[in-house]
Formats: sequence, structure tokens, C-alpha cells
Amino acid sequence: MNILTTKEQAARLARAIISDVAIYNQEKVESGIKNDNIFEILTEEIEEGRQHFYSRVAPELNPERMFDLTLVDILIKRAGKIESVIW
Repeated sequence: MNILTTKEQAARLARAIISDVAIYNQEKVESGIKNDNIFEILTEEIEEGRQHFYSRVAPELNPERMFDLTLVDILIKRAGKIESVIW
């Protein structure tokens, strides 16, 4: 397995992993947004994706920050149409 060394490659992988989490757990995402506990509901799935991402991305690319920012972009911002007390 190759280690990704460019920000573009790593960003693409982060989007793919988190999009998969969102697609395969649509009901949990909707419930988590509605009840403002999305990170608690998806803890296991997010952690699995996070570990996979870290194992594939060079540490100098700051994979922790990249994964977390992408997580918010995909799980939270894309769910803006779901009614919630958080917005």
C-alpha cells in the first residue's frame, strides 16, 4: 500500500472515506444532525475511517487536521437541509 504524499491525493482520500461513511450510514447521519449527536452516533465508523486515512497519508501532510476539516465539510455542511436545533 502506497503512502500518499501530496495534499491533493490525501484530500481526495479523505473525501472518499467520509463520503462512504455518510452514504452507508444515512439514517445515523440524519438522526445525529437532528439530535446534535452525530459524532457520538458515528464514533465507530468515523474512527475506522480515521485510522485507515492515517495509515495511508504521510505525517508531514498533517492528516489529523485534514481529516477533521473534511469530516465537518461532508458530514455537517452537506446535511444543512436536515432540520436541526444546531442551525
